[in-house]
Amino acid sequence: MNTRRFTTTLLAAGVLAAFAATPALAQTTGTATTTTTTTSTTRESTQLTTEFTTFAGSDTNAQALVNGLRDGSAITLTETVAGTNGAPSTTTTSTFTPATGKMGYGNVKIALSLAEASLTKAGITDPTAAELEAALNGGTLVLADGTSIDLQGVLAARASGEGWGQIANSMGFKLGDVMRSPNAAGHGAEGARANTSVAQVDFGKSHMDSHPDAGDHGGRPDMAGKPDFAGKPDFAGRPNLPERPQIPDHPSHAGRPGG
Repeated sequence: MNTRRFTTTLLAAGVLAAFAATPALAQTTGTATTTTTTTSTTRESTQLTTEFTTFAGSDTNAQALVNGLRDGSAITLTETVAGTNGAPSTTTTSTFTPATGKMGYGNVKIALSLAEASLTKAGITDPTAAELEAALNGGTLVLADGTSIDLQGVLAARASGEGWGQIANSMGFKLGDVMRSPNAAGHGAEGARANTSVAQVDFGKSHMDSHPDAGDHGGRPDMAGKPDFAGKPDFAGRPNLPERPQIPDHPSHAGRPGG
């Protein structure tokens, strides 16, 4: 009898110990999953930042571009401008918001690659913050010789519903070539320029502006220009139809002969 009671006590203690260990095991598993996801995200972000540091001008700018495109948030770029006539250099910052919302890291890579290729094709390999914004959101590069280059903007085109391949083709590239080497794709594109000197960058022109408004369908006459129905001749002015002759009354049966 004592042996049976002792065995039952041991079994109960074992069950309680197992239940007590279960929450700790679940908590450990959840922490491991969170840690793995964070590490993977950090690795992708770091890889893209390193890849586009030269294009962005600094590691800080590359990180700002990657984070801003990933989160769909404002991007702040910093650049140092050398002083003239012995004046010290100055550091300026500029901020813009991407024309698209949140993007996956794969799309971030494609967007930055296309932006780099488009600027390289325009003869710009060391872009300013304004030129980076124009390549992404759209703008016009006014050159020192008075000519200009319109950039449709990679993100503006994407926001209008175009696919990446379609955007690349409209810029004169093959998407595969751009993904292999944006710089090489830009230099090898038809109409590529060399060492362009940009005087200023104008914004306010984007890829979306090239589409007609909902009320503007390529020169159709405005509905408001149609003649007003109130100007038609009044029906009251038409000649009246002659009245139908009145049918005479039938004679009364009382007047018949023999009645």
